[in-house]
Amino acid sequence: MKIVFFGTPSFAVPTLEKLLNHSEFDVLAVVTQPDKRRGRGNQLIPSPVKAVATSANVPVWQPQRVKKDIDTLTKLKESDADVFVVVAYGQILSQEILEVPKLGCINVHGSILPKYRGAAPIQWCLCNGETETGITTMLMDAGMDTGAMLLKATTPIGLLDNAQDLAEKLAVMGADLLVETLWKLEHHEIEPIPQDSSQATYAPLIKKEDYQLNWSKSAIQLHNQIRGFYPDCTATFRNQPLKITATAPLDDADGYELPAELQEIIHKLPNLSTVSGSPGQVVSIVKGLGAIIQTGEGLLLLREVQPPGKRPQSGWDFVNGSRLTVGEIFGSAEL
Repeated sequence: MKIVFFGTPSFAVPTLEKLLNHSEFDVLAVVTQPDKRRGRGNQLIPSPVKAVATSANVPVWQPQRVKKDIDTLTKLKESDADVFVVVAYGQILSQEILEVPKLGCINVHGSILPKYRGAAPIQWCLCNGETETGITTMLMDAGMDTGAMLLKATTPIGLLDNAQDLAEKLAVMGADLLVETLWKLEHHEIEPIPQDSSQATYAPLIKKEDYQLNWSKSAIQLHNQIRGFYPDCTATFRNQPLKITATAPLDDADGYELPAELQEIIHKLPNLSTVSGSPGQVVSIVKGLGAIIQTGEGLLLLREVQPPGKRPQSGWDFVNGSRLTVGEIFGSAEL
């Protein structure tokens, strides 16, 4: 099967690697976003997908706007591809492009469609406290993740999973599911199923305000926000910004079973039921773990933070390094 692969970030890499290493597939070319300037040296950095394609000596096309790039459109039409595979490419394909390959354009999407259509399904399913997610392969149409569904695979979400953890798991699942999808599609063993748009939910692009922590929210809401938008959620501490990168709610979380290590913490601290403070206030410090913060509802353990200009550090290292004391207040950041 002759394939043109569209993809950009690390999430797309396992699928590309699976195709490159499979004898039944021939990756003719890779389409990815243009190199971006990053880092202190402001150097042009290739996308993770481009790096893999280049090392495998696969032609790489990087149009600024694929819908408008005549050269890329011509090469796509001349490729004689059986299928275009799209995994987190980052640009919308025109109807003209969708109609080029014989078997259509197949998208690997990081949610159980029709839930979480859009740009950030992994982040928003965590932020909303979902306990299960998965991968859907679909035939692309001109809409935003509205095409007919082909195959699905699901996985549970653990209470302490963050967006990076979940993306890595789903990326591998997506690679396996795509291979199965292509094989069944070629052998006419899949019947595309239209999505029920009345059941659709959306996962829009993340905005700066989504990273801002408000301690008047409940502990589970804050925890889900922090792990969903990992590693960029920000509060303030002593009038300086502070990234909160890992937490744990010390109360029952709907739909989740508290991990054994958290149950042990709660068991050792029977006085947690008696401590209280204002939202954002340190109400207890657990030796070897870190600070416990009062929220609008429930208590939140700070497991990892990242002060400005420093590497992430454990909650306990932060307590020691800052000489944190009970009664101090964490504020809400304005980004």
